Amino acid sequence: MSGVPFHYVELRTFVYPTEDEDVVAGALRTLLPEDVEVEGVVTESHHGAPILVLSARVETAEEVRAVLERLWELPEADRQQVLAELDERIDDDCDLYLTLSKQAAAEGDVELGEGITLRSRVEAYPAKHDAAVENAREALEEL
Repeated sequence: MSGVPFHYVELRTFVYPTEDEDVVAGALRTLLPEDVEVEGVVTESHHGAPILVLSARVETAEEVRAVLERLWELPEADRQQVLAELDERIDDDCDLYLTLSKQAAAEGDVELGEGITLRSRVEAYPAKHDAAVENAREALEEL
């Protein structure tokens, strides 16, 4: 991929009281370059239980490319699903949203599922939904 038409990639997940923080942080790191810091913030659930929110953001072209290449290790069916749903997965602000399996990531794999939210701003000039969809499609198909 010559250029990376994404401004940044953000990843976020929750650590619930029944989960091991190190395991969940490891799941998030499955998708990140080694030197990217994972940050944590404690918040409360609707019922008052503490929840740790782990997040990371990459902004350099090299880091973004590394995350996208790792992401594109999705099973073929998941890759095809993402490509088929790009129009719905990219909003009017040109943000791409995916949810990935926290369980699979904890085992070192990448799959669509629940638990890890990925948000990425797609480069598009002008910043229009259709242009963002096309740029994301071209970039992902090149991976």
